[in-house]
Amino acid sequence: MHSRSERMMIIWSSCLIFSLSFVFASPLAKHLCRPDQRDALWEFKSEFHFSGMAPNEKTQTWMINNTDCCVWDGVSCDLNTGNVVGLNLWGSSLNGSLRSDSGLFKLQHLQNLNLSSNNLAGILPDSIGNLKRLRVLKLYECNFFGKIPSSIGNLSYLTHLDLEGNGFTGELPESMGKLNKLTKILLSTSKLSGNFHHALLNLSELTWFDLRSNHLEGKLPSNMSSLSKLEHFDIGSNSFSGSIPPSLFMIPSLILLNLEKNSFTGPLEIQNISSSSSSPSRLDTLNLGGNNLNGPIPGFISKLVRLSYLDLSLWNTGKATVDFSIFSRLESLVVLDLSYLNTSSLLEVNLFSKLDSLAVLDLSGNSLKISWSLHLPSPMGSLSLASCNISEFPNFLKTQTDLYYLDISANRIGGKVPDWLWRLPGLVYVDISKNSLSGFDGPKDVIQMSQIEMLDISSNSFQDPFPLLPNSTRFFAAPDNQFSGEIPTTICELVSLDTLLLSNNRFIGSIPRCFKSLLTLLHLRNNSLSGNFPEESISVGLVSLDVGRNRLSGELPRSLINCTRLEFLNVEDNMFNDTFPFWLRLLPDLQFLVLRSNNFHGPIYSLGGGSPSFPKLRIFDISKNIFTGVLPLDYFADWSAMSSGVYTTDNKPERFMGFSFSNYHKAVVLAIKGSEMELLGNGFRMYKTIDVSGNRLEGDIPRSIGLLKGLIVLNMSNNAFTGRIPQSISNLTNLQSLDLSENRLSGNIPPELGKLSFLSLMNFSNNMLEGPIPQGTQIQSQNSSSFAENPGLCGAPLQETCGGGEEVDEVKEENDQVLSWIAVAIAYVPGVLCGLTIGHILTSYKHDWFKRIIHSFA
Repeated sequence: MHSRSERMMIIWSSCLIFSLSFVFASPLAKHLCRPDQRDALWEFKSEFHFSGMAPNEKTQTWMINNTDCCVWDGVSCDLNTGNVVGLNLWGSSLNGSLRSDSGLFKLQHLQNLNLSSNNLAGILPDSIGNLKRLRVLKLYECNFFGKIPSSIGNLSYLTHLDLEGNGFTGELPESMGKLNKLTKILLSTSKLSGNFHHALLNLSELTWFDLRSNHLEGKLPSNMSSLSKLEHFDIGSNSFSGSIPPSLFMIPSLILLNLEKNSFTGPLEIQNISSSSSSPSRLDTLNLGGNNLNGPIPGFISKLVRLSYLDLSLWNTGKATVDFSIFSRLESLVVLDLSYLNTSSLLEVNLFSKLDSLAVLDLSGNSLKISWSLHLPSPMGSLSLASCNISEFPNFLKTQTDLYYLDISANRIGGKVPDWLWRLPGLVYVDISKNSLSGFDGPKDVIQMSQIEMLDISSNSFQDPFPLLPNSTRFFAAPDNQFSGEIPTTICELVSLDTLLLSNNRFIGSIPRCFKSLLTLLHLRNNSLSGNFPEESISVGLVSLDVGRNRLSGELPRSLINCTRLEFLNVEDNMFNDTFPFWLRLLPDLQFLVLRSNNFHGPIYSLGGGSPSFPKLRIFDISKNIFTGVLPLDYFADWSAMSSGVYTTDNKPERFMGFSFSNYHKAVVLAIKGSEMELLGNGFRMYKTIDVSGNRLEGDIPRSIGLLKGLIVLNMSNNAFTGRIPQSISNLTNLQSLDLSENRLSGNIPPELGKLSFLSLMNFSNNMLEGPIPQGTQIQSQNSSSFAENPGLCGAPLQETCGGGEEVDEVKEENDQVLSWIAVAIAYVPGVLCGLTIGHILTSYKHDWFKRIIHSFA
């Protein structure tokens, strides 16, 4: 008999043998990956190049000596068939376009595909529609462009489609309406255009629909409630118009509705919103801000008791009254934006004192009533009270210990800033601009002891002493004040400083030599700074530099060549004495170059390097210098940004953490018909201008100017240009201002200029032009001074009519005929003599000549 231990050993051995035999007999013991699937993956990988640096390059694990592709990183297989059913190469540094014959499309059993966050720059091929078993397709942030292929409608099993963050253009393919299993569509942050296809209403299973930040337009369908399972609907930052369909609010499952920053109009009339405890609306986020809505604010909003986020900003009530009490019933509110409602009602801020969860409140642009004893909820983190006609710092701010963002700009607050403000422990962002403040209460270092990161004190009456700022400061704006003396070197100790705006003060002396390399915006415009611009004061990270209207001299600092992110450079109205900075063309993002009113001299083209190529330039102003020479005919050939259509803006200021940069970011002075116009903020960005006036340029105006079809302003006056006005200027169909005065131009004004319908300001005076002034509404509406001092010009609006033109032409024609006959007569006598001579020669040699002819034919 076996002992107990021997019996146990036999049992365990038997179990082990059985288990091993099962393992080796099962599919898991084999290489799961089918050879054709492995080969397709290898082929797909070979189509791309890799940086070899990213830690998450999943294809690095695809080793040739491991033939089981089912264990490769990012690959998943069907355990029974060995087919690849999932491929997740998110952020795997794939570089190269996705080919229409890619090995990817041989993986016909794919159900889940994620190639997001790779550089697949190119068109998404139609072949994507061949992967007919796909359920999840994620291709966000891949740099795709072109149209979304209509073949995507073949993916009938698709439930999740994510293409956001690409450059897709054109309309949404109508075939998407066939994807009736879709639950999520994510197409935000692209360049899609066109209307909202009615076919999309067939997607009855849809729960998530995100089309924000595109160029879509038109009206929404009236029967939006067809999307009966919709929970998240976001079409913010588009150009949709018309009224908001009431049916949207009838979708019982809806949780988020974002329609902000469109062009929706009209009053909003919604009925039958349930407020019962048994079936209240599920709506948590409602964003209607930044539209053109008007009429009364609907009372149904008070029934949306689950709202935590509500934005009704820029609603135009037409100065009507508003019942603000409807908002006090929304006790779950965390974010409330009621800014700029255009109402005559006085808003009593104590209405919000019972909203215990309120963390973000924006009441800007309304008239407020703030009681001295007011207490708002302590969780308040962000408070905006700009343009509210406030005359003092509200007392309730003292208790807001969690406040990190405060905007009380554009009010009537005078005197000094109270020292208790800087003792609020969480305060990080403060905007007290556009008031009448003159100084700071408390000790000299009262601000320095705070945790402030962004401080805007611009457009006040602050005087010395200049405030000491904390080391945490990243953004400091103090333009339009009365600070004087030298710029304090204490600024140089701010190691985190990113933005410094000190324009329009009274600073003197030189620019400090200690600015840190982190600066991206440096604006010192309109002070009395002097001396050379120190090379070491140029931060390599600069995006915008404005030192215009000072007394700076010497040469432009060559260290600017290291600022590869530079977009804006303005040094106008100084005493710089330098040649044209050809080296700036090496800056890939330069859009605004203003050298106006200095002592720059010499040619503006390089004999060795040719014409400067500024592909992104929008504004080129080198006026009032001493530039000389002849411009090559192709001078403007490579200025591609000006060759495209006009830049348009939605007139909504750029914002960073709530701060508006519309008045600080950039300023440009344009010369239009002899007068100067200063453009601030986003306003000037729609302009594409060239101003070379007030120099000594000569020769022909380059014909390549006609390539710049986006030009709004062209000023080439007060030079020594000769020759004719190029007919190619008639291609500049967006041109609004044209000044060619005070040159030596000759010939006619091209008749085609009369067809430029936007050309409202023009000046051809003081040249040598001749002939009739072209007919056209815009030209004929000009003052006669626009054509003065051209002795040969005639026709309206000049008093010199061209009515005698036919007689003059007839006299000229007669004179021309006389001259022609005289020429004939003069040529006649020698002609006769010459003829007689030739006749004699032909007669003398006639016999031999005939012989030669006959011989040649023989």
